[in-house]
Amino acid sequence: MSEFTHLIDLASSRLGGRAIAANDEFFAEKENLLKPETPIFLPGEYTDRGKWMDGWETRRRRTPGHDWCILQLGLPGIVHSFVVDTAFFKGNYPSHCWIDGCGLARDSDPAGESVVWHPILQRSELTGDTKNTLTISDSRRFTHLRLNIFPDGGVARLRVMGEVMPDWTRVLSAGGDIDLAGAVNGGYVVDTSDRFFGDARNMLMPYPAPNMGDGWETKRRRGGGHDWSVLRLGIAGTITRIELSTAHYKGNYPDAASVEGAVVPEESSGVSADVSARAIGGWKAVLEQTKLKPDHLHVFDTDLVAGLHASHVRLNIFPDGGVSRFRVFGQPSPDARRRAVLRQLNAMDVPELRGALGDFCGAPAWIDRMVAARPFTRADSVFAAADTAFSAMRDEDWREAFRHHPRIGERKAERTQSDVARDLSAREQAGVEGAAADDLGALAEGNRAYEARFGHVFIVCATGRTASEMVTMLNDRLKNDPATEMKVSSGELQKIAHLRLERLLR
Repeated sequence: MSEFTHLIDLASSRLGGRAIAANDEFFAEKENLLKPETPIFLPGEYTDRGKWMDGWETRRRRTPGHDWCILQLGLPGIVHSFVVDTAFFKGNYPSHCWIDGCGLARDSDPAGESVVWHPILQRSELTGDTKNTLTISDSRRFTHLRLNIFPDGGVARLRVMGEVMPDWTRVLSAGGDIDLAGAVNGGYVVDTSDRFFGDARNMLMPYPAPNMGDGWETKRRRGGGHDWSVLRLGIAGTITRIELSTAHYKGNYPDAASVEGAVVPEESSGVSADVSARAIGGWKAVLEQTKLKPDHLHVFDTDLVAGLHASHVRLNIFPDGGVSRFRVFGQPSPDARRRAVLRQLNAMDVPELRGALGDFCGAPAWIDRMVAARPFTRADSVFAAADTAFSAMRDEDWREAFRHHPRIGERKAERTQSDVARDLSAREQAGVEGAAADDLGALAEGNRAYEARFGHVFIVCATGRTASEMVTMLNDRLKNDPATEMKVSSGELQKIAHLRLERLLR
């Protein structure tokens, strides 16, 4: 199996990839770059600006410099290769290209002047009307790319073949089951018996299949045996539910299917194409061979072997046919959670990392020290770095951190919170939900008195506490002098941060 055939196009518009900005798109629009379809050529088609081309094409440059286009990846991850496709651009393709990357927090402006771009593909010569495949080695996680072409010209498609690296600090903070095999969570196909009509990677895509051309379909089997696909889960875990869709497959669906699971020791992080289906041993049944229906979503939960833990699964179809989508839901294991979060924190670009760390403590001084403490080798090193960063904070740093927490009984903080931080705050204040009107009134009155006395919101580690307990604590702490209360409040904030980190790393 070729080293990169199991990777997916991180930039595909089907996965949410977008062309954000370009300095020029006179002849053809930048959005064409990320279309999943193969480029086409219409010989007699012209626009009021010139020949219609299925790609991004700039005007002829008459001044020094080069053209560029900024792209947002549909799924962030680690890039392994680029395909710069100049299909049908023969006398008007760029002579060279190079690509920069960055990792940005949500809602950041990738076209802003403050963005720091990192070179990831050096200046490379291109050939016209060709799929120019350019391989790189870079372990950083990127959310945006900048395609630079020199000096001008047209590119039909840009494929960004890579390994999805989800934002595990967000995915895992929600708790509960996730799609362990989904492409959005880093699942990929290791090997498959046949992909004659449809690629097995299609089964893991997050969007509904528009037709049977967007699933996994094998050729008609004329001998014995059956077809199969081996998937590496994006994160290892205990399987609780499987969904298998034969949507659009009516006369060519498999007669039956079974699923097996195995645990493969992880010798190195990330994509490992050398794990073949035949090298994996210890397969255990997750779902026994079961009859399927045409054009149907099959949901299996009570039919599964309970409590089976896996890092890989093998989908067997009997004897052949087509599967539209395949989901493996489950609970990530603690070890897998730790590895995933540590790898993400170490691979993230600084701007995005700062946003992720802000969900635990919003003080810039604390975030600066955490960024500088990388790489994190173990979960304990994250907690140690957090404690060291907290110990160096001054009163003004603590006050800034307090501004990122809502009042007890409220949902909105003084500073803008991310969706994750808001959700965490709401969970931590679950004891306020449904509280008696007297307790809610006492909290509101106590908050006003507290802020008038100390100049910041009342900070308390609210996890597991009732509204009446927090009213009592608030009234007791109103008796403190400002210096004592600053020490108490900072200690409570550290507890909050530790509990948030433990949700991911313990």
